[in-house]
Amino acid sequence: MNNLDKQYQELLQDILDNGVEKSDRTGTGTLSVFGKQIVHNMNEGFPLLTTKKMAIKSIMTELKWFLKGDTNIKYLVDNGCNIWNGDAYKKYAEQLVPGFHGPWYTQEQFIELIKTNDAFARDWGELGPIYGHQWRDWTVESGYRNQWVDQIKVLINNLKDNPDSRRLMVSAWNVGDLEHMTLPPCHYGFQVYTRLLTLDERISWYNKNNVPLGKSQDYYHEHLDDMGVPQRTISLSWNQRSVDTFLGLPFNIASYGMLLSLIADEVNMIPGALIGNLGDTHLYLNHLEQAQEQVSREPFEHLPKLKLNSVELLDGEFDYEILHYHSHPTIKAPLSN
Repeated sequence: MNNLDKQYQELLQDILDNGVEKSDRTGTGTLSVFGKQIVHNMNEGFPLLTTKKMAIKSIMTELKWFLKGDTNIKYLVDNGCNIWNGDAYKKYAEQLVPGFHGPWYTQEQFIELIKTNDAFARDWGELGPIYGHQWRDWTVESGYRNQWVDQIKVLINNLKDNPDSRRLMVSAWNVGDLEHMTLPPCHYGFQVYTRLLTLDERISWYNKNNVPLGKSQDYYHEHLDDMGVPQRTISLSWNQRSVDTFLGLPFNIASYGMLLSLIADEVNMIPGALIGNLGDTHLYLNHLEQAQEQVSREPFEHLPKLKLNSVELLDGEFDYEILHYHSHPTIKAPLSN
């Protein structure tokens, strides 16, 4: 079953039909709507769109980068992920004003130096206290000293100790740090929610069709516990203030789908609902033809499956396989910085 592509195509069509034209920081211009939502049931498959081929490795590399607490693009470019190159280069180019005595490099030369010159990468590859810093190293001024909060570690501990808490949240919107960020966070926070699975849900997860007669539900729950079958399902809802619907949103959906899967693996739960709450949801004016092309495509019937082979969540490392992924070809579009 593939409801995800249908929802996404409906969102593209909504913007094409009802979006209002607005200016933006990049100077490109957008068609924009406000207050939308994407809801995906992870039981239906891993959330990779099939109406265009997705850059899976780039999505996963960026997520590893976030989870490592890294904020320098060197890790990304060393691993073939180029989605932050334009932001880093823009920051560099903005320093090339009267009185600045550094050399002028093209973006291609700049990225090559990031790859090959560690000192240059330290000086110019840093994006400030963006996602990774806030997720893993949120700074709190307390009295005469600073304290650092690893929000991902706190989240995991709280899920294990108090899975019904309403405070299972991670935020990247640190008001005191916004001015120091190359780009304030677009997806600025997420919350997770867990509930106990019913006996039928646990048995279904274990690929059984029915419960043999003559035993109590408590007996079967205990038996499933002994086999390590999860007791809970976990859902994730993320909030996004600014949504590049053609290029960015498909990445965001897959990235948070993987994050939900990784957290579920860490705390032995089953991934449930993935929910994106979308604020300014827009298409750049130079993406309209591409959006129309994607709307015209027939989605594949089934989404792919995810297989996690090993997970070291707090180290930002995981091995994975995406199984049975079938898609239409890539649709190229320029990235606005």
